[in-house]
Amino acid sequence: MFIQTESTPNPDSLKFIPGRIVMASGTADYRQESEAMDSPLATRLFAIEGVAGVFLGADFVTVTRGEGRDWQVLKPLVLGAIMEHFTSGAPVTHDSVEEESFDPADAALVEQIKELIETRVRPVVARDGGDIVFRAFRDGTVYLHMRGSCSGCPSSTMTLKHGIENMLRHFIPEVRAVEAVS
Repeated sequence: MFIQTESTPNPDSLKFIPGRIVMASGTADYRQESEAMDSPLATRLFAIEGVAGVFLGADFVTVTRGEGRDWQVLKPLVLGAIMEHFTSGAPVTHDSVEEESFDPADAALVEQIKELIETRVRPVVARDGGDIVFRAFRDGTVYLHMRGSCSGCPSSTMTLKHGIENMLRHFIPEVRAVEAVS
C-alpha cells in the first residue's frame, strides 16, 4: 500500500492519501482522543504520542500534531498506523449524524447555501486536507463547522470571512454574515 503525503496551509497538519475510500459519505473530525471512540482508525492514530487531531475525508486522512511535536518523528508512525488499519479490514468509523439547525421557513435558502458550500467550497478546502460543513442558519447568519486542517489554521478566518462569506452574500442576499462554530 502506497500512501501519499501532502502539506496543508496549516503547518501543524499533514494530509495522508491512502489511495482508497476513507469515508464513503460525510466526514469525521476528532479534536481529542475521547471523541474518537466511534472510529477505530482515529483511535489507532490517537494512540501515537503527539497526535492532537484526526480528520477523515472522502479519500484522505488529515492528522494534526501537538505543540512542539516534530513531523519527522510523527510521520512514519502515522503512515504505519494508517497502513495497519486498512490492511486489518476494520471499519474506519461507526456512522454518526451531526445536527443541523434552521427555521423550516428557511428550508429553500438553506438548500441554496448547502449547495454552494458543497459545490464551490468543500472541494477547494478538501484539497488542503480540511472540510467546512453547514451547521445552522439563523437571522441571516450562516454557521459553519471548520474541520481537519481548517480547524486552527492561521488563514481560516480569512477564508471564512473574505472568501465564503462574500460568495454566499453575492449569491444569496439574505445571508448577512458567516461564523465558525466548533
